[in-house]
Amino acid sequence: MEYTKTSCKIDPDSAENREILVAELGEIGYESFTETDELVEAYIITPDFSEKSLENLFPANYPCFQVTFSFEAIPDQNWNEVWEKNYFQPLLVADRCLIRAPFHVDYPAAEFEIIIDPGMAFGTGNHETTSLMITEILNENLIGKKILDMGCGTGILTILASKMGAERVTAIDIDSWAFNSSVENTKSNSVSNADIILGGAEVIPDQKFDFIYANIQRNILLKDMASYANVLNKGGELIMSGFYRNDLESIKEKATELGLQFIRVTENATWVAAAFTSK
Repeated sequence: MEYTKTSCKIDPDSAENREILVAELGEIGYESFTETDELVEAYIITPDFSEKSLENLFPANYPCFQVTFSFEAIPDQNWNEVWEKNYFQPLLVADRCLIRAPFHVDYPAAEFEIIIDPGMAFGTGNHETTSLMITEILNENLIGKKILDMGCGTGILTILASKMGAERVTAIDIDSWAFNSSVENTKSNSVSNADIILGGAEVIPDQKFDFIYANIQRNILLKDMASYANVLNKGGELIMSGFYRNDLESIKEKATELGLQFIRVTENATWVAAAFTSK
């Protein structure tokens, strides 16, 4: 599988501007990112690459900065070896949840261990929003609960919920790569109580859930939140991330319109996770 590396030079360059760039590139199909002192390097499967898609990358209400792009084709290679040598390191979240690859041999012991195989694609889940969501989940009692994981990606949150005693987990992602990745990763983590579904909010089953996790970009959260609220049990929790601190008020406003009550917010850098309950 061939990838295209897009090298991004940002002006002015800052941690916040890099985070915004990464979030927006992720929405158009870029799967992994590395950083140097000078650049953000983004990777996308070559058949999905479009230089035109970069022309109107940012919504009008986002901060303005300039990005200069350059491109390089990356031939098919052993991606496990690439990850092992360069990028994917074991990640311990909240001193309780370890995320690692099958090839790692040096890693700490943890209460919960999640094994993610990068395979022939990218996506290891070590973004700030993933850590926020994992921390939120670790603070909940999931024994016997029904869970909905929207935008499941590699299946990290689904696997954790299962290991924490959830009765059943429904995991949904609109991206076929994420769907396949979640299927394989749940199997390799011996998760047998997860239903992986390809699609968006329209494929949410007609049933109620005790907890709903949605780590997705802000605009999708605003568009689909009504669908989440519709299947949330009374007293259940909807936990959302994937957006910035300055987007929180619009998220809270939409949730209030839907009859949800704000509980708490947690932060990591400029990213946040917000929890709401059904009254």
